[in-house]
Amino acid sequence: MPDEQNLQFIMGLIINGGNAKSDAMEAVHAAKNGDFKLANQKLKEADDSLLKAHRSQKEMLTQEGNGNHFVVSLLTIHSQDHLMNASLFRDLAVEMVVVYKKLLQASID
Repeated sequence: MPDEQNLQFIMGLIINGGNAKSDAMEAVHAAKNGDFKLANQKLKEADDSLLKAHRSQKEMLTQEGNGNHFVVSLLTIHSQDHLMNASLFRDLAVEMVVVYKKLLQASID
């Protein structure tokens, strides 16, 4: 089981990764409905959450680099999975917003 400090970092990854993915999904839905202002706002919020998650990850890596090793638990792996999926989905959401914008523009022309 990770110690209390590392548990906070792990939960930071899970919570902020989850928030980032949710915000990215909301961006896609907003773009699908033609609300690109909201889509861009949600992408910004996703970026903010990812930044927080990456800060938690950096702290974990810094602790490890300083010789403060901890037992890697299933929860640790789960937190890294959350961050990876959130990052990937955010990148895809950016592309989907662009596609929806082009589709809307093509339907107007």
